[in-house]
Amino acid sequence: MPTVMTAIPANNYRIASGLSLVAIASFLFAFVQPPLYRAFCEWTGIYDVQKADEFRGSLIAGRPITMEFDANTHGTGLRFTALQTSMAMHTGELVQVNFRVENLTNSTVTGQAVPSYGPKHAANFVKKLDCFCFRQQVFAPGEVRVMPVVFALDRNLPEDIGTVTLSYTFFEVPGGIGSNSGNSVGTNAPAATGSTATGSGI
Repeated sequence: MPTVMTAIPANNYRIASGLSLVAIASFLFAFVQPPLYRAFCEWTGIYDVQKADEFRGSLIAGRPITMEFDANTHGTGLRFTALQTSMAMHTGELVQVNFRVENLTNSTVTGQAVPSYGPKHAANFVKKLDCFCFRQQVFAPGEVRVMPVVFALDRNLPEDIGTVTLSYTFFEVPGGIGSNSGNSVGTNAPAATGSTATGSGI
């Protein structure tokens, strides 16, 4: 019995070709996604990519909150300001804010930023991924630097808190990294042990 050849409609070829392109595009997207995400984390100041992944998977936007930001110095030659003094956000939302520091002296200054919170018990609910307060900062003579803070407010923030103030004070660290005897200012800085706040990464 002769074999009957059935013509395949042209539409089927187009569908098959389209599905193949989708499969190839999906493979390429999966291949390039990790480098792109790493680059995004570095650009936004989230340097710990694994930690950023954990935050991204656990954060769900909650109720609205007003955040206020304050910047102070204590006996140093630094001018320290918050580039944004307040913002509206939600609990569970990952945000970034920037602070500006200028060394007003002709000497290298090593500083340590120490955080405080208002109200105090809000400290337990501020979760930071990246902050200049994590380490000492060395400022060259006349240097101007913009530094980020990346954080989220825990969704378990008490309902009676509608506004949270995040304040930093920069202290000079005598003999700190990058310091020299020619510094024109000097005040003993408290260690940044997190005594003003409990909880990890604060």
